[in-house]
Amino acid sequence: MFRRTVFDSVLIAFVLSILAVACFVTTEDQLLNLVRDLGAVIAFLAVGIGVSLLFRQMKIVTLGDVLFKTVSVEKIPSWYKGFWGWQLVISLVLALIVAVVKTQFSFVELLDQNGFAGAVRLFNGLFHPNWDVLPRAILNIIETIFMAFLATTLAIPAAFLLSFFCAKNIMKGPTAYSIYLTLRTILNVTRSIEALIWAIIFSVWVGIGPFAGMLALMIHSVASLAKQYSEMVEGVDEGPIEAIESTGANKLQTIWYAIVPQVLLPYISFTVYRWDINVRMATVIGLVGGGGIGTMLVQYQGQGMWREVGCIIVVIAVVVWALDQASAYIREALK
Repeated sequence: MFRRTVFDSVLIAFVLSILAVACFVTTEDQLLNLVRDLGAVIAFLAVGIGVSLLFRQMKIVTLGDVLFKTVSVEKIPSWYKGFWGWQLVISLVLALIVAVVKTQFSFVELLDQNGFAGAVRLFNGLFHPNWDVLPRAILNIIETIFMAFLATTLAIPAAFLLSFFCAKNIMKGPTAYSIYLTLRTILNVTRSIEALIWAIIFSVWVGIGPFAGMLALMIHSVASLAKQYSEMVEGVDEGPIEAIESTGANKLQTIWYAIVPQVLLPYISFTVYRWDINVRMATVIGLVGGGGIGTMLVQYQGQGMWREVGCIIVVIAVVVWALDQASAYIREALK
């Protein structure tokens, strides 16, 4: 009931916000008063909560009811006959309109002759690579691969330990649950900051180069792997746990003998996949000084040397494809 009310109130507030902006805002400067904007959003949410509760009393099936299953399936009308369907359609249409406006989507700009001619010149360079830079590109892609490898390797022990502290089925009790919530929050915040941002931070901290890129990938990998690992722990079979506990085993022994054997192979599979992801991300964080082939790419791109960029793109594509195939075969073999 609570989640249904919150969801519907947010949708209603979203619609009211768009209508308010469309009717009363003529310039973007009018939206720069954050205090007033926040007050308006809170007011719209309050209205949304009131309307949601009113719909509940009137037994009107909303999208929140359908998503969170607060009513039986038999009472849900067809989408075109019920309020919930039109609520979904209107919300999607308004979101699409806002997206088009904010991205300044334009077929006129897309089909502009001058811009298209420039794109043709760019692609002409990309499809006719300058192979003279191939040796240097290969050296840089090797650096990128090992940067991702070291980041993944260093992230594994930390993520492995944190995963058990971030699993709800293990962290029971007031103190343990508070630790679980704290670690989950920290990891969620860490993971929400893209590796690109971490690369900027570490480029200032330790200087521009592959070390900064490796640290950025490591931090992001710890947060991501710990989340994936902990979800595997939460999904284990409870039977072996109960069997081990019945022998008088302590918490550590229970984890080692009942949980670790169940999650070991999925852990390895996720780790291999994470290394594959890190190789791809390593080519991007080089754009902000994280080292590897990304730094080489941004140098040539900034000078408009598209033939050299084409050679680098070929190298990146081949390596990423090869690693993707290899990691897929490894994960399949571990199943």
